[in-house]
Amino acid sequence: MIIYGTALLAACHLMGLFLGDLLGAAIGVKANVGGVGIAMLMLISLKIYLNGKGWMPKETEAGVGFWGAMYIPVVVAMAANQNVVAALKGGPVALLSAIAAVGACALVIAVLSRSGKDDTAFPPAHSLEFTEEQDI
Repeated sequence: MIIYGTALLAACHLMGLFLGDLLGAAIGVKANVGGVGIAMLMLISLKIYLNGKGWMPKETEAGVGFWGAMYIPVVVAMAANQNVVAALKGGPVALLSAIAAVGACALVIAVLSRSGKDDTAFPPAHSLEFTEEQDI
């Protein structure tokens, strides 16, 4: 059953590469644009959907979990195929978009860290009261 998780990933990967190529053609770039990211989003969505329906056995989920852990090496391998030097020679758009993406991520992280309530924080030590029945 673990092989079914791998087959699910392979199907998502092929569909992601196809959609990434279509997206690249649509914006006039002769490259795959976001194919691996699309594939991983499809895999996550399918996993949630299949778990919700009760159609994913634990063994299949183990196969999906394995490939979820392999996400970073897959992205690095796919990024190694991209021609960054040609993109930078083509104009400052690539550099500006990278700077804008980093800035947007920093802004979103800052907003999220300030807006959320931290339920994981420990209560102050003086507010804890122990009774004789409780083990310390």
